[in-house]
Amino acid sequence: SDIYRIEPLPPQLDTARAARLAQVETATLGHYLHTGFVDTAIRPLIVGPRVAGNAVTVQISGPDSTLLYYAMDRVRPGDLLVIDRVGDHKQACWGGFMAAVARIRGLAGVVIDGAVTDPAAIREAGVPTWARDTSAVTTKLLNLGGGFNVPVCIGGVAVTPGDAVLADDCGVVVVPSSRL
Repeated sequence: SDIYRIEPLPPQLDTARAARLAQVETATLGHYLHTGFVDTAIRPLIVGPRVAGNAVTVQISGPDSTLLYYAMDRVRPGDLLVIDRVGDHKQACWGGFMAAVARIRGLAGVVIDGAVTDPAAIREAGVPTWARDTSAVTTKLLNLGGGFNVPVCIGGVAVTPGDAVLADDCGVVVVPSSRL
């Protein structure tokens, strides 16, 4: 359908390279880089983990999360899912169920420029998750469209599928794969 834009999965970050990147604190990059730092309002739900992976992107707006289910069937172990809610901070597209699926799929982490629900269940699933807020209002399967592996904007930072993402207690940094 023309309401969906579906692009192929980007190449994955080499496992050894991702592991090396995950040894670096985001604050260390803050001494050297001037761009790529996501709005600090996007906070970790689980304090402690530091993760690195390649960005696999989803862009969904408003009350619909149909495309997120499509994406969760396609993500690979080590991917870092980046969800652009296109300015919606009221309706949660991520909760306990999606976190459990993310654990099964082996996601390195999830960064959502928007709200989540079920924070306790997300923590229990153990997949490191960064989000802007929590909400009791959830998205539904409404088939309204969106984008998979398209360029997105998270917390004021442009993210291209395949970019390296490093996230920890200090924040989230996006590094274009060409600069890594």
